[in-house]
Amino acid sequence: MKKLKCECGHFNPEGTVLCEACGKPIEENQHLDGNDKRKLLNMRYDGSARRSQTFNRSIVDKTWSFFSSVKVGVWLIVLALIASSIGTIFPQEMYIPAEAPSRDPAIYYEAQHGILGKIYYQLGFHNLYSSWWYMILIALIGVSLVICSIDRFVPLYRALKMQRPKRHETFVNRQRLYSESDNIDAKTKQTLVERLKSQRYNISEENGHILAEKGRFSRWGPYVNHIGLIIILIAALLRSTPLFFLDEYVWVREGETVVIPGTEREFYIENKQFILETYDSDSEEDEKFREAIEKQSQLIAKNYQTNAVIYQAKDENMATDEDNLEEVTTAEIKMNQPLKFDKYTLYQAGYQLNEFSKMSFKIYDVNDKDEEAIGTFTVDLTSPEPEYDLDNGMKVEVNDYFPDYYLDDGEPRSESKYPRNPAFVFTVYPPDNGEKEINFIGIGRNIADESNQYKIGVIDFETRHVSGLTVRRDYTLPLFGLGALIFMIGVIQGMYWQHRRIWIHPKENKLLIAAHTNKNWFGIKKDIEKAIEHTNVNMVIDQRELDSE
Repeated sequence: MKKLKCECGHFNPEGTVLCEACGKPIEENQHLDGNDKRKLLNMRYDGSARRSQTFNRSIVDKTWSFFSSVKVGVWLIVLALIASSIGTIFPQEMYIPAEAPSRDPAIYYEAQHGILGKIYYQLGFHNLYSSWWYMILIALIGVSLVICSIDRFVPLYRALKMQRPKRHETFVNRQRLYSESDNIDAKTKQTLVERLKSQRYNISEENGHILAEKGRFSRWGPYVNHIGLIIILIAALLRSTPLFFLDEYVWVREGETVVIPGTEREFYIENKQFILETYDSDSEEDEKFREAIEKQSQLIAKNYQTNAVIYQAKDENMATDEDNLEEVTTAEIKMNQPLKFDKYTLYQAGYQLNEFSKMSFKIYDVNDKDEEAIGTFTVDLTSPEPEYDLDNGMKVEVNDYFPDYYLDDGEPRSESKYPRNPAFVFTVYPPDNGEKEINFIGIGRNIADESNQYKIGVIDFETRHVSGLTVRRDYTLPLFGLGALIFMIGVIQGMYWQHRRIWIHPKENKLLIAAHTNKNWFGIKKDIEKAIEHTNVNMVIDQRELDSE
């Protein structure tokens, strides 16, 4: 790497604008910070050499230069904000209501939002925040933050660490705050130093030249912010992996024990009872809500809860029998009162009332006006048998089963896998090996061929409540918290403190004073006023107006 030697003897890295030791402007590099067109020096990075403005030869250099640009970082953030806002136009797939007629996104978005919903789904916006391109966009923001920080922090840290109290005269008189005073004796100069010390300035001296400095750590505030943001972005990326974040949904019917999804068959939940409490306008307790209740055309849930038992499997490879399950805890899972166990949290998220569980049928002769049953059978709607043998020798075969029946262009289909509106296509085999007969039967519908001798009818059914639970496990929350904490420390560090520097430069029988701060120029002026009070040292003038001429 080429080194640039200053007249003070210090060797500066290529691309340095102001000598790291004495601050003398290096003539051939003044265009890098715009100093060639200004009277005042650009002190944002203390004239340090930045890789992005020095090397532009290889593809690595060009990539570094591209991502080190603040404009690129801002545009990436703008694109991320636009993409994120698109994701809020319609609910994301994970937030499709549990009580929706269909939670299949291909059906839900078009049914609820029309052609716009269909386009939204086809473009993949229903899972926008976990899409590959959105993750790449977030990663690029992280890359931009890292490169921007390294490109500026490392050279600035080196420049501030190596700065000397004795600065070149050009550096001093091209500062924003500057003054010259004649006939200043050593005693007055020492008075200035003591007063600056009393204001908590750190004093450095070199051959009579003084540097008074305080609040340097505030310069690192933006970089601390960047560290916090990078941690938050890492947490956001990790949240898209099942190792760090789990968000599943499970339906549990009353009396049923099912595996909790995402637990690798380690934990199971049993729904002992589902309870739904609604507001009653006639009760004294809910009387104050009477007007609001009467405006609603349906019952309003006051509380719904699942009385559940959590089990842990002794052997995850064995079947879910009682001997293999060990009770972990018993709890009431209510709205806003989740159940936490091990590293998982269960939230009460939805419910389905009076879902069909079993349905009993009878077979009767079509010529029998009383429709007296010849044989009966009961179907478990959760897992129906393929065929049923009756005591009278008849056999009923399940040809088709539609748990949630509806017609689609004349074709019977099922809206979901849950038995909310069950319908069957049965084949009946008479006991005398007669010709088989086909029957279609459901709630409020019974269709059979006119030539059929036998017909099937519903005689009874059983229902049960179903509880919808959200299963969550989130290892990224501590990272989000840590990132937010570090970010706020950086905000406080950069907002409430300022990096103030005052140079006292003796020249023959004169005393030159220059000052610089990264913010709050009024504050540093007050510090200087206190230091020169009742002395013959001239107050610094603000040369910003000269710079604009």
